[in-house]
Amino acid sequence: ITYIPMASGFVYLAVVLDWATRRVLSWRLSITMEASFCVEALEDALARHGKPDIFNTDQGSQFTGQAFTGVLAYNGIAISMDGKDAWRDNVFVERLWRSIKYEEVYLRAYE
Repeated sequence: ITYIPMASGFVYLAVVLDWATRRVLSWRLSITMEASFCVEALEDALARHGKPDIFNTDQGSQFTGQAFTGVLAYNGIAISMDGKDAWRDNVFVERLWRSIKYEEVYLRAYE
């Protein structure tokens, strides 16, 4: 999840990224940090692109809660989580956030 600054606060962006191709498989925006929009992105990616063997996330509460991990467990997908404060564990999505912000968001100053 990353935040997108807006004129009156933030919206939050979650993506499901394929590490092999670095392709965004699914994404969702939300005005809250609740897990539901992350679960929706996950379910959409699974429905459209199939089930991976392993799914990696950071240790945010949206990804460690039953709503998210339950979908992975139900589908027989192994759960992998980054180390605490280890941004390098998920460098591909961190690079995506940088590109989105510097090449789009900061240039447009969305309302």
